[in-house]
Amino acid sequence: MDEIVLRSMAKWPKVPAVYDWLSLDRRGNWLIKGERIANTRIVEFINRNYDIDSAGNGFFQNGPQRVYVALEYTPWIYLLPLRREPAGGRERLLTHTGREVADLQGVYLDETGSLLLRSEHGVGQMDDRDLPALLPHFRDAAGQPLVEDLLLEALDGTFPGSLGALRFLWNGRLLPIRRIEAKAVPRIFKFCPSPAAPS
Repeated sequence: MDEIVLRSMAKWPKVPAVYDWLSLDRRGNWLIKGERIANTRIVEFINRNYDIDSAGNGFFQNGPQRVYVALEYTPWIYLLPLRREPAGGRERLLTHTGREVADLQGVYLDETGSLLLRSEHGVGQMDDRDLPALLPHFRDAAGQPLVEDLLLEALDGTFPGSLGALRFLWNGRLLPIRRIEAKAVPRIFKFCPSPAAPS
C-alpha cells in the first residue's frame, strides 16, 4: 500500500468502513455506484491499495477508510500484459491491479465458458478480450493442440464430462483444466462477492 495510506491508517484508526459504493467488473474496471472510473490516476491509486482481507472481502484502503468492493465475479481479473514479449523467455500474466503472476496453480472453466485461473494472488477470471490469444494454450491430455471443434465446445460450456482430456500449457507446464460451477466459485475459493456492513 502507499506510504501515505499507511500513515493515515495509523493516525486515524477508527474511521468507519464504506459498503455498496465501489465495485469490480469482469474486465477489471472499477465502478462507483455503477459508473466506470475513467480517471487513470484514481484507478492507479485504487489498484495500488486494493487487497483481500482474512475473511475474503475485497477492499480498497482509501487513506484511513476501508472501502469494501462488490465483485461482479471474482476478486482478481487476470490479463495479458500490453507488451507481449516474454520476460526472460517466460510468458506473463498480470492481475487487473498490475501485479505479476509468478505461479499459475490452477485452471478452471465454468458452465458459461469463462476461464478462471488460480495463482499466488488468488482466483480470478481471465479477461475475455485476452481469450483469443490464449487459444493455443489449450491442449489435449498428451499436450497436443486441440482441434477447433473440441476447443469451441469447451469454451461455450457444452463440452461433456469433467474436462479430463483438456489441459492448459503455460511456461512449459501442462495444467489440468477443471470444470467448476460459477455459483460455487466464492465458496470453493473462500471469498465474499458482496461484503455487507455488520448489523
